[in-house]
Amino acid sequence: MKEITAVAGVLRREGTFLAVRRPEGKVMAGYWEFPGGKIEAGETPLEALRRELEEELGITDVAAGFWQTMTHTYDHGTVTLHVFLVDGFRGEPASLENQELAWTTPTDAARLNFLPADLPLVRQLAER
Repeated sequence: MKEITAVAGVLRREGTFLAVRRPEGKVMAGYWEFPGGKIEAGETPLEALRRELEEELGITDVAAGFWQTMTHTYDHGTVTLHVFLVDGFRGEPASLENQELAWTTPTDAARLNFLPADLPLVRQLAER
């Protein structure tokens, strides 16, 4: 089974967080998730997060703290996800990779179709 190591950032702003919808043509298209992506060779998780957020959303100077690591097994492989809480960045998040963006509260996020690996994170955010 394929092993995937990735990062995700929980961008927080005034009681909301940013969710992105996986675009058509990607594995699990249409699901919502936290922005992020795969860690490349030689990168630390934080370096990968900063690179991914700049590539996907056009934001820089990301201030993030490690939150937790989760593992989830899908039909296509096992994902190990390093999750960071992001409380600061420069710029306004924009859709640079054809994905839909939504600022949502943890409670309202229950109405979005989140990836199974991200659901426990959404629940934990609602409890914070």
